[in-house]
Amino acid sequence: MNPETFIAQCAAHGLVLNDQQIAQFERYFQLLVEWNEKMNLTAITQREEVYLKHFYDCLMALWNMPLDNYALQLCDVGAGAGFPSIPLKIAHPELQVTIVDSLQKRLTFIEHLAEELGLEGVSCVHGRAEDVGQNPVYRGQFDLVTARAVASLNVLAEYCLPLVKIGGQFLALKAQKSDQELEEARAAISILGAKLIKVTEDQLPVESADRRYILIQKTKETPNKYPRKAGKPAKNPIKA
Repeated sequence: MNPETFIAQCAAHGLVLNDQQIAQFERYFQLLVEWNEKMNLTAITQREEVYLKHFYDCLMALWNMPLDNYALQLCDVGAGAGFPSIPLKIAHPELQVTIVDSLQKRLTFIEHLAEELGLEGVSCVHGRAEDVGQNPVYRGQFDLVTARAVASLNVLAEYCLPLVKIGGQFLALKAQKSDQELEEARAAISILGAKLIKVTEDQLPVESADRRYILIQKTKETPNKYPRKAGKPAKNPIKA
C-alpha cells in the first residue's frame, strides 16, 4: 500500500488526513527505518509494507471500534515502536497518550518520534505492565487501554484491565481469529471486573490477512491482587 492508496483508503472510511498528518506519517516511516538500523523496532521496513501492516493496520481499529469521544486518556501497553497509539494520535491529535513499555530504548525512540512529529500529550512509562498496573498513579486512570500483541487475551486482560477506569474500555487488536482464545479469556475478564462488549472482524487489504478487534468494558474495580507479580500472568494465566 503506497502512501497515496493509504490516504485514499482512510478517506473512504471517513478519516480525511490533512497535509500535516500526511507529512507526519511519512516522517514516522523515515524515523522508524533510521532507528531500526541501530535497534530492533520492526522486521517491516519497506515503505508500502509499513503503510499497510503498521499504519493502516492500526487505523483499521477506528472503523471497527469507533470512539464516541476522542478527547480520551489512552494507555498503550507494550507499544513497541508506537503501535497502535501513535497512528491513532496522528489521526486524532486530541487523544492524550501514555505508552507503557519494558524497554527504555523503545521509549527513547517514541519520545524522539513525538518531538519530531510535533505531537503534544504523549508520555512514556518505563516498566512491566504488571508493575505499572499496581502503581496508583496509573491504576484505574484510563478511558481506553490498547494492546496490539501476540500474548493470549487472558494474559493481555490482566496486563491491561487494572489500568482502565470504571466505565472505560480495553481494546485488544489481534491478528488471528481464535474463538478458543476468547472462550479461555472469559473467566479472566469477569474476575478482573469487566465484561465483553463486542468482537468485530476485518481483513487487511491487499493480503486479506485476518484481524479481530475485541472490546471489553470495565464495570467494577479490579481486585487488588491483580495484576500479579511480573511474569506470573504469562506463566500462569487466569482460568475459570
